Amino acid sequence: MVYIDGLRDRLSVVGLSPEEYAATLAGAAEHGIMGGGIYDALLAQCALKAGADVIYTWNVRDFERCGPKVARRLRTPAMA
Repeated sequence: MVYIDGLRDRLSVVGLSPEEYAATLAGAAEHGIMGGGIYDALLAQCALKAGADVIYTWNVRDFERCGPKVARRLRTPAMA
């Protein structure tokens, strides 16, 4: 629980408005994204809304389908 509390102190919650949510779902449908990929599209849209310069994921191929604004920010986490 201490770890989670530490994260909460350092991070912000980013949510989508109903309009942003609907637009993200429509865009995902246009790109042929379905199933669990919808969750990836919503996460990517939140990252864009937050102004993220980098989106770290082990599933680069899945997130690339979300379009060029997302694809150019994708990075695979480095192994320590």
